[in-house]
Amino acid sequence: MGHRVSSWIVNRYGKWGALVSLLAVLAGLAAFGPRLTDVQQNDAASFLPSGAESTQVIETASQFADPDVVPAVVLFVREGGAQPADRQRLAAVKERLASVPGVSGDVVGPIPSADREAVQLVVPVRVDTDAGFEQLPDTVQALRDTARAGAGGAKVYVAGPLALAADQAKAFSGIDGILLVAAVSVVVVMLLLTYRSPILWIIPLFCGVLSVFAAQGVVYLLARYADLTVNGQSAGILSVLVLGAGIDYALLIVARYREELRNTEDRHEAMAHALHRAAPAVLASGSTVVVGLLCLLLAQMQATAGLGPVAAAGILVALATMLVLLPALLVVCGRWVFWPFVPRFGDPQPAEGGVWGRVGRRIARRPRTVWAVTTLVLAAFTVGLVQLDADGLTDAEQFTTEQPSIVAEEKLAEYFPGGAGTPVQVVADAAGIDRVAQALQDVQGIAPDSVTKPVVLGDVGYVEGTLEAAPDSRAAFDTIDRARDAMADVPGDPLVGGTTAINHDVQDASAADTRLIIPVVLLAVLLILGVLLRSVMAPIVLLVTVVLSFGAALGISALVFRHVLGFGGTDSSFPLYAFVFLVALGIDYNIFLMTRVREESLVHGTRRGALVGLAATGGVITSAGLVLAGTFAALGSLPIVFLAELGFAVALGVLLDTLVVRSVLVTALTLDLGRWMWWPSALFRTDGGHATSTGHAVTHHVADAAHPAEPVTGHGSPEHRA
Repeated sequence: MGHRVSSWIVNRYGKWGALVSLLAVLAGLAAFGPRLTDVQQNDAASFLPSGAESTQVIETASQFADPDVVPAVVLFVREGGAQPADRQRLAAVKERLASVPGVSGDVVGPIPSADREAVQLVVPVRVDTDAGFEQLPDTVQALRDTARAGAGGAKVYVAGPLALAADQAKAFSGIDGILLVAAVSVVVVMLLLTYRSPILWIIPLFCGVLSVFAAQGVVYLLARYADLTVNGQSAGILSVLVLGAGIDYALLIVARYREELRNTEDRHEAMAHALHRAAPAVLASGSTVVVGLLCLLLAQMQATAGLGPVAAAGILVALATMLVLLPALLVVCGRWVFWPFVPRFGDPQPAEGGVWGRVGRRIARRPRTVWAVTTLVLAAFTVGLVQLDADGLTDAEQFTTEQPSIVAEEKLAEYFPGGAGTPVQVVADAAGIDRVAQALQDVQGIAPDSVTKPVVLGDVGYVEGTLEAAPDSRAAFDTIDRARDAMADVPGDPLVGGTTAINHDVQDASAADTRLIIPVVLLAVLLILGVLLRSVMAPIVLLVTVVLSFGAALGISALVFRHVLGFGGTDSSFPLYAFVFLVALGIDYNIFLMTRVREESLVHGTRRGALVGLAATGGVITSAGLVLAGTFAALGSLPIVFLAELGFAVALGVLLDTLVVRSVLVTALTLDLGRWMWWPSALFRTDGGHATSTGHAVTHHVADAAHPAEPVTGHGSPEHRA
C-alpha cells in the first residue's frame, strides 16, 4: 500500500470518511449474512462432478422417481418372532405413517425377514429443498414416534437415506453459530494474552466478527445471483477462516503501529508509516491464500470447487476490513486503547531483549546444524503418512458420536441384505432394458432375486437391484465396479447410479482433484513469492519448508487419528483441503517474516537482517499462529469427523509453521545461505550495501550475525533513523 494511500486512510479527516463508508458497506453486506442458509445446497447432486455417471443417473432417473423423494426404512424387531396381532398392528401403523406430513406416495411393505423376527416398511418422504434440510430431524422423529405408538412392544428403528440425512442435518444445525462462538472465545483469550489490555482486544475482535458477517453476506449474494455452490461444510469453514485470518492480519498491523508510535509523535503519521510497511506483507499473504483457494475451481467435485470462491471472497472481505476499518478505528481511538502498556514517543523498542531475539542469537551460533536437525525431525514425522487412510469414511465413521441412523442401519443389516432401502439404480435405452436387468442380476454382490421389474417411459428404461453388502462398504463399491463392467458389454448405454455409486464417484473424483490441484497450488504460491521477494532461491526454500511442515503435520495427525482418537480413516478430500489451508496459510508466516527480513537486509545485510526480522516479528507471528490454530481447532466442537480432522491437522500444521518452521528452520537457513537467499536479485549483489559501478557492494558497518552480543535494532528504530 503506497504511503499516499495509507496517509489518506488515516489522516485527520480522511479517517472519518474511511470509517463511515466502510462501516456502512460492511453493515449492509452483513444484513444478508443470516440468509446464507437459505441458499445452501446439501443434496448429493450439489457435491458431485457434473460428468460423473451417478450424476447422469440422478438426472435420468428423475423421470421414474421424484429426486426430492427420499426413502426411510422403518424397522420393527421382535425377538422370538412375530405375534398373531402384529399383522393388524402393522396395517394400522402403515396407514398412520402415510399421513405423516411429508410422506409422499405409497408406503411399501410390510416386508418380513427370513426368520420372521423383523419387518420393514419403506416410507417415501418428499424433502422440501427450498426450505432446506433442517426439517428432516423432525420428520424422522415423527416417523419414529408414529411407529412406536403402534408397535405393540416391538423395537422400532428408522434407517435408510432419509434417516442418515436427518442425522447429518442435525450435526450441521447451527454450525455457523456454534463455530463462531467457539472461535470468538479462543480469539478473545488469545488477544487478552497478547495485548494484556482490557480495551485493545475489542477493536480487532469487532473488525473480525463484522468481517465474518459481511463475508457471509457476500457469499449469499454470490450464491443467489451468480450460481455459486455453497453447503453447510463450506459455510462453517468460511466463518473460521475469515475470523482466524482477519485477526492474523490485525495482529501484524497493530504490532507495526505500536512500533511506529514509539518512533513518531503523531499517531496519524505513525499509522501511515505502519500501513506503508505492513500492508505489502498483509496483501501478499492474503493474495497467496486467495490464489491458493481459487485453484480449487479446477476440482471436479462441485462442493470442492465451490469452497474456493466462497473462502476467497471471505479473505478479500477480511483484507478490506483490516486494511481500512481497523486502522481508522485505531487512530480515532488514540494511544489510550493500549492501556496499561501505552507506547510513548521515544520509548525504546523491546525487540532487542525479547524471547525471539535470544532465540535468533542461539540459532546464529550454528545455523547449519540447526536447520539440518530440524529438517530431519520434521522428515521423521512425515513417516506417519503411511497410517493415513484417505479412502473415504463409512456412514458410521462420519460422526464422532453415535447416531440413531447408524444404529438402525446396523440392526437392519442383521435381518436384511446390507443394501436394503439403498438400491443400485440402472438407466438404459428402453430397447435393451430387459438384458440390462438380467445382467444386473448376474452381478456378484447383487442380492438374489432382488432386481425389480424394468419400467419404461418413452425410450428410457429403469431397473433397481439390492446390494448384499452395506451400501457404504468397500465391498459395495466393488459391486458397483462389477456392475459397471458388466453394463459395458450390454447394448443400450446403461448407466449405474444410486447412493452407493454416488459415494463411490465422490471418492474417485476427490482423489483425482488432489492429484491435479496440489501441483497447481505449489506453482501459484511459488510465483507469488518470487514476485514478492524478487528472488528465485528464497521462494523455493520457503516452499520446501512449508511442504515439509505439511507432511509432518499430516504424519502426526494420521497417527493421532488412528491410535488416539480411534477414527476409522479420513475422507478422500481431506488431504487436498488440509494441503490448501496449510500451504496457503502456512506461507503467510514466512511472508510476514521474510518481507521484514528483506526490509532489514537492504540496510544491514542478510545475516543481520534475519536476526532483526525474527526479533521484530517473532512475538506477533507467534500470537497470530496461536489465534489461527485455536480458531481451526474450534471445528472439533462439531460431531463431524471430517471437520474435526481438518481442524486438528490445520491447527497442528499452523503451530509447526509458527513455532518451528518459521522461527527455527527458515531463520537458520537464511543465516546459513546469507545473501544467496536473494539470488539473483540486486540484494544478492549488494547485501546491505550500495552496488558500485562494477557490481560490487560497498557494505555498511553493521554487526554480523556472528556477533550476537550487539544490540538488535530494526529498520524503523530511533537508532537507525538517527
